[in-house]
Amino acid sequence: MKKVSVLIVAGLLSLTFSGCKSETPEPVQQAAAPAQQAAPAVQGQGGNVVETMNSGGYTYVLVDTGSEQVWAAAPEFTVAVGDDVFVPNGMVMQNHTSKTLDRTFETILFVDAVQVGGATASAALPDGHPAADAMPGDHAKPTVTADDIDLSGVAKAEQTVADVFAQKDALADKEVAVRGKVVKFSQQIMQTNWVHLQDGTGADGTNDLVVTTDAIVAKGDTVLVKGALTTNKDFGFGYKYDVIIEGAQVTVE
Repeated sequence: MKKVSVLIVAGLLSLTFSGCKSETPEPVQQAAAPAQQAAPAVQGQGGNVVETMNSGGYTYVLVDTGSEQVWAAAPEFTVAVGDDVFVPNGMVMQNHTSKTLDRTFETILFVDAVQVGGATASAALPDGHPAADAMPGDHAKPTVTADDIDLSGVAKAEQTVADVFAQKDALADKEVAVRGKVVKFSQQIMQTNWVHLQDGTGADGTNDLVVTTDAIVAKGDTVLVKGALTTNKDFGFGYKYDVIIEGAQVTVE
């Protein structure tokens, strides 16, 4: 009996591969020119908005797909109850608590944009969102600047921001201590606070250190950050960091 099953599976696999081969277009004769190629279909789900609210730079929508109701959130956009929307695939969060709404969502989908009535409601991500440093597709990487903050005279701790980037392989998983000024701060994004720290060292791409923490700070504060350095952190869906300090101890000086 086992031998017969193996033969049947082998036969099916052979038919599958031969079928795929026959459908493969000729490299030159059948391949479409780049300008004529259809864009890949966006994966997601559509439906009707039955509830919506704005909070903390996001728009939340409860979408009735016809078979279920799904909560989704995207950078703030204009939508109303009754609108037809399309929600692309994104990051699924379980038991996500929005402190600005004082509400916990059992399951919610975070996406970079939602299509409303056929028009894409896209917007820049709010400060501190983990996707802000690396969004997939054609989203431009925003630059965190400290034009209105004086970074001169920041006393070096054990490492500078530039040191952390330059020595990331040697410092991976080790505790580092960096002093700098907060150039961006956002509370309760993915259930933690996000700090962008600069000290005047480093060039574009190596001058801004991202930190997650329970501490509350303000833009312009001088802080001492201590914590284990994580390298090549990938949260999924393009949320990537070369270096990041998670769960850091942050002291305002």
